[in-house]
Amino acid sequence: MTKSYLRIDIVSDVVCPWCVIGYKRLQQALAKFPDHFDLNIVWHPFELNPEMVEAGENLREHITGKYRISNEESTENRERLTAIGHELGFTFNFSDEMRIYNTNHAHRLLHWAEPTGRQTELQMQLFEDYFTHGKSLNHESVLLDAVAAVGLDREEASQALNDTAIARQTLAREEQLLMQGIRGVPLFMFNHEYAISGAQEVSEFERQLQQLTESAT
Repeated sequence: MTKSYLRIDIVSDVVCPWCVIGYKRLQQALAKFPDHFDLNIVWHPFELNPEMVEAGENLREHITGKYRISNEESTENRERLTAIGHELGFTFNFSDEMRIYNTNHAHRLLHWAEPTGRQTELQMQLFEDYFTHGKSLNHESVLLDAVAAVGLDREEASQALNDTAIARQTLAREEQLLMQGIRGVPLFMFNHEYAISGAQEVSEFERQLQQLTESAT
């Protein structure tokens, strides 16, 4: 069988739990189409909290204030996310001490990693570092440890974090997405023609992939 080229552009933030869930559901859908696609996944930056202070904020306080929900609703949401993550093979370890951070530097590294072919691995490592292990994504050492964990060069990554050109490119891409009207994540775009917004069910991703296979024949 000749594989059809499929590019999937994913707009996400590394502190967005629904971005993890959406990608895991996409993975499950893709597994239903073995050998159908020559796959190229590209991640794009979206900062949920671009004005966040350097020290970050307590996650529960941030969520209850931003979305005007109660502590009880926050707890229910955490339990729901944890249960969904478990079903998908991802561990969410929420705690009352957990903090949320500005993610600009993480996005710079992801932008730098795209040509290496390991951008998705780095994205998943950062998801795990934050949601599973509770690491502080505003610490350069944490980011560089993630780079090394997926087999990328730590020194090159350190230089990338301080590269003004990469900082400008990352910001320009964020601004471009905002100008396109993207206001929330995750967003999945297929071959620049079709899009799925949000962490939809696996069946929705399967429907889109099926449509792509039929259009390629």
